[in-house]
Amino acid sequence: MNFTKKILTAALAVLFVLPAGAQNRIGFTEYDLDNGLHVILHQDNTTPIVAVTISYHVGSKNEHPDRTGFTHFFEHLMFEGSEYIGRGEFDKIAMNAGASLNANTGFDRTFYYLLLPSNQLELGLWMESERMLHLRIDSTGVETQRSVVKEERKQSYENRPYGLIMENTFKMAFKEHPYRWTPIGSAESINNATMEEFLEFHSIFYVPNNATLSIAGDISIEETKKLVAKYFADIPKGTKEIYRPSVKEPAKTAEVRDVMYDDVQLPALVQAYHIPAMGTPDFYALNMLTTLLSDGESSRMTKSIVDKQQKALFVAAMPFPLEDPGLFMIMGIANAGISVDELEAAVDKEIELARNGDISDREFEKIRNKIENDFVSRNSTMAGIAESLSDYHMYFGDANLINTEIDRYLAVTKDDIVRVARQYLTRENRVVLHCLPKQNQ
Repeated sequence: MNFTKKILTAALAVLFVLPAGAQNRIGFTEYDLDNGLHVILHQDNTTPIVAVTISYHVGSKNEHPDRTGFTHFFEHLMFEGSEYIGRGEFDKIAMNAGASLNANTGFDRTFYYLLLPSNQLELGLWMESERMLHLRIDSTGVETQRSVVKEERKQSYENRPYGLIMENTFKMAFKEHPYRWTPIGSAESINNATMEEFLEFHSIFYVPNNATLSIAGDISIEETKKLVAKYFADIPKGTKEIYRPSVKEPAKTAEVRDVMYDDVQLPALVQAYHIPAMGTPDFYALNMLTTLLSDGESSRMTKSIVDKQQKALFVAAMPFPLEDPGLFMIMGIANAGISVDELEAAVDKEIELARNGDISDREFEKIRNKIENDFVSRNSTMAGIAESLSDYHMYFGDANLINTEIDRYLAVTKDDIVRVARQYLTRENRVVLHCLPKQNQ
């Protein structure tokens, strides 16, 4: 799956929308099975839909530097089949039951979901328990998925215009931390990995004590608890140490710049600034700074650089929500006849305006309104609620942030936004990548 696209969309597609309006408090029940599986249940009987999701707390940062791409590889392999589900039958069983299904892999976790008619809840639980307990890992499946992921890398990254920008940016920005490689990993790693290595990786990370089962929709809490116990309680707990990297990326003291050449017609710019991890007070302020700079047609960079100056086809600012300290990225593609240096100068000017504290009361109120609207929208589907509950538990140990995280955003002041702009958006704290047409090389 296209990692860049997933980052830029930053959410599952809206699969089923709840009635419009402000978000009510989302109730839920959570508990642990004896094998360590954390279970979260949200009951909403307004529509006959249920989302069955499983998050495994494993992403590309848990991989070995010589064996990158394993989590993305397993994202594919987990659809291969199991002891009681034939090869290639997983999708067919889901589709025949009227279900939608998919998965995504990131730096920090892997997420699988099934969206089903609520009378198919038991089927969904059986399917997820099957691949947790009886995943088919054999030479046929491994070789099939080797070819699939290598072809995906080729088509979605290596042969796609601007496709390697993200990979090159993270490689520039991180020298010690495993964020220096992206979830797609390297074809060479997957090609050289042995069956024993795949089996070992699976036995460490794809176990109930490293997973969260989150179910949201038209369910009965008590009946669902019984079904969860039926299909998951007897799955053995993992016995191996779960690797959590403790590497800290050294603070940057000087700007790093590079140029890459690609089969593109227009030059592109990336600036990446080191920032704190998601969930920290400064991350919320930086996220609100993103809204000020580039979120929507009335945002500063869109109005100034795209509309008024016409120096870019688009400019986007985004803080990556990562479990460890990550990046605040600004990306843009220059208009025809505009050099990447001209685009960079225009971007730098907007950053400097933010650093100088030029934020009006009207702009600040628009930022707050947009943040509140996005927060409600993110939790307006059964899949979105299930994913949010799972993420909040996995990353912060507090699923109730689905109801209270908005308060952290609303506690951010204008002064906070200006402060984080001054503190983190500095030249010595950034890497800059220019992507130029190959004919300029």
